[in-house]
Amino acid sequence: MSENPGTSLRPPLHPVPAPPDPRPGRRELPDTDLYPIEPFRLVETRFTPSRIPQTETLFALSNGYMGIRGAFEEATPVYRPGCYLNGFYETWPIVYGEEAYGYAKNGQTAVAVPDASIIRLFIDDEPMRLDYVHLLEFERILDQRSATLTREVLFETHDGRRIGMRSIRMVSLEHRHMALFRYEITALDAHASLGISSELSFHRRGRPRVKDDPRVGPQFAENALVPGARDTEGSRVIRDYETKRSGLRMACGIDHYVETVNDTDLRPEIDDGTARVMIAVDASPGVPIRIDKYAGYHYSAEAPADDLRFRVRATLDTGLHEGFDQIREAQRRSVNSFWRAADVEVEGDDEVQHGLRFNLFQVMQAASRAEGRGIPAKGLTGEGYEGHCFWDADVYVTPVLIYTQPHLARNLLRFRYNMLEEARERARELGHAGVLFPWRTIDGHEASAHWAAGTAQYHINADIVYALRKYTQVTGDTDFMFRYGAEILVETARLWVDLGFFSDRHGGQFAINKVTGPDEYTTVVENNAFTNLMAKENLLYAAQVIDWLREEHPEEYRVLARRTGFDVGEVDEWVEAGHKMYVPYDERAGVHLQDDDFLQLEPWDFAGTPPDKYPLLLHYHPLTIYRHQVIKQADVVMAVFLLGHHFSIEEKRRVFDYYDPLTTMDSSLSACVQSIVANEVGHHDKADEYFWDNLVVDLADSAGNVKDGAHLAAAAGSWMAMVYGYAGMQDFDARLRFSPRLNERWKRLKFPLLLRDRRLVVDIEQEQTSYTVEYGGKLPISHDGEPLVVTPGEVITRPNRRVVGDDEESS
Repeated sequence: MSENPGTSLRPPLHPVPAPPDPRPGRRELPDTDLYPIEPFRLVETRFTPSRIPQTETLFALSNGYMGIRGAFEEATPVYRPGCYLNGFYETWPIVYGEEAYGYAKNGQTAVAVPDASIIRLFIDDEPMRLDYVHLLEFERILDQRSATLTREVLFETHDGRRIGMRSIRMVSLEHRHMALFRYEITALDAHASLGISSELSFHRRGRPRVKDDPRVGPQFAENALVPGARDTEGSRVIRDYETKRSGLRMACGIDHYVETVNDTDLRPEIDDGTARVMIAVDASPGVPIRIDKYAGYHYSAEAPADDLRFRVRATLDTGLHEGFDQIREAQRRSVNSFWRAADVEVEGDDEVQHGLRFNLFQVMQAASRAEGRGIPAKGLTGEGYEGHCFWDADVYVTPVLIYTQPHLARNLLRFRYNMLEEARERARELGHAGVLFPWRTIDGHEASAHWAAGTAQYHINADIVYALRKYTQVTGDTDFMFRYGAEILVETARLWVDLGFFSDRHGGQFAINKVTGPDEYTTVVENNAFTNLMAKENLLYAAQVIDWLREEHPEEYRVLARRTGFDVGEVDEWVEAGHKMYVPYDERAGVHLQDDDFLQLEPWDFAGTPPDKYPLLLHYHPLTIYRHQVIKQADVVMAVFLLGHHFSIEEKRRVFDYYDPLTTMDSSLSACVQSIVANEVGHHDKADEYFWDNLVVDLADSAGNVKDGAHLAAAAGSWMAMVYGYAGMQDFDARLRFSPRLNERWKRLKFPLLLRDRRLVVDIEQEQTSYTVEYGGKLPISHDGEPLVVTPGEVITRPNRRVVGDDEESS
């Protein structure tokens, strides 16, 4: 029997009878006096130097194209401040001790560009620093309804003068190349000679990175950008740069509007490292100075530098013409539109609501204006994972966007399509037909030097197809399938039939050897269950779509055949391989195996591993880890979630019970999936514990590395845990089924879903659930196995099943 569901979300993570589980336990949220719990705001009430590494990430702003870390305007004290452009990177040659054919040749690392958020204040020529002055008041607010970061400071100088300071910054959602800053300063009770240095410059870096952490990439010994031309005019400065190896050019610039009755003097300055506008102010007591600062950023591999500078001028002109207040109002409208489509409301638990809104805000920031680009693992909030995109964007982030912002999901799938040529090249390099998408990349080329845990993760192909299938079924976007999706299906299916073979050892079933699944602690194995099951779905869905095109859209079918050289006989190979796919299973254990040899490995000594040795990858050689039954990421448990229609509840329960004790939670990708499956199989205490761990991975710094950037997949995972876990949604083939179960602390869980032309609102209370289609056509769903058809304007309410251990009954 499972644990009693009537518990809070707060028990320690991973309770086991004996011996006590040594894995790191659940993290509490930081001091709520310092960071009060609010539903749409992250508030910091005191200047706290010890939290600077974390808050640079937590207070970061982004629009998906541009991101600015939440460093202080004074640019000191800092940890690793930075401004990043999605897809702007430098390359570097990967040096191997021993070369081998097919190894990735070039690494890719996102590089910081000049940061426009720097506004340094000098009082009588002395620089103002938060850690030097006497602070009387301090507050920072990340407002998730307007996507702005506000700071208010009242401080006293060494000679007793009081100065008030207020700043607001935003990265525009309407103008994707623009960032804006409002800086207000007032000498409250005495005259002051102020110097304000509004800068566009590279940062003097703070503390160094951890060298042996593979989650953090290399640091360039010198600036990766070579300065080019420079322009100055009045309060405007513009300059351009070029990377040394990747061939990318960028231009950036700033301009200002100053409002004050005080006497002022403006003077632009540019040197190799910094462009600035110096503003001297003779400040009278009680007379404010307000500076609106506009910044523009553009980059390209093709456009010449003078054209990029022209684009920056146009961006700055737009900012000055529209003005800060008008752009801020447009920002509010854009953010409100997101919340109307994506908000998840929880009544009865303010901490959960606080965490959900913060996480969804991260998803919005990462995706909103990422047209033509992917979503890096850390978004644009830090340099962790070098700005690379991984498979988790397809499996975690894209499903959230499909149901809330489908146009953004389409952008991400188009990003994958745009790297087809590089994926064909990589497949040929490894001796395969079709395509092999990169495990980690910025520009479409494989950038991982660790082939065992990187290139061997062939499942990336099927992960992209999983997202493609969900997108087209939920949205009905046949145009995308015609233009892009069908070609992805043909080429990924070709890879699978070339990679595997019909094995006599396995009774003629289709086997796939020497691959790595999602679990990076078990690599280069025979018949990884997740990979084989996802490949099967990939093959059979490709065959289904080709048959549909041939029968119902013959012209599009002919175009596809010409474009890919496709032959109809290939479909028979896909179908045979899919239907005969081998999936390892152990009859004695009654469980699907992670791979053929998983049970041959020695179990990891969890009892003998102290908490400070996690994550294991930072403390043990990979070969030591590979020799043991120990799991970094959910693997088979992930399979029974994504492909749950292939498993019975009892099979899912056995999978969870077997693999959960072996899972370290060293990856932030695991907790939400563990929570979803635990909820479905009746282990509700564990579901609650894993959900909490997933929810606060950034806010509580559960993984200890939020300083390197937010965990975007985990942020999206909190939506998944709510919708797929607590609402019990299953959406195989876009047929929605719900089996709700709330934690007893919650009074209500409410969220919208977009399906083609319909908006469904699901409103779950402890005893009952209501379904409403607010607009569009009628929608067939099911509630606890009962078929329902919801028509527009109608509210259908049904009782929830009461959960009693592993048993359920209607309430």
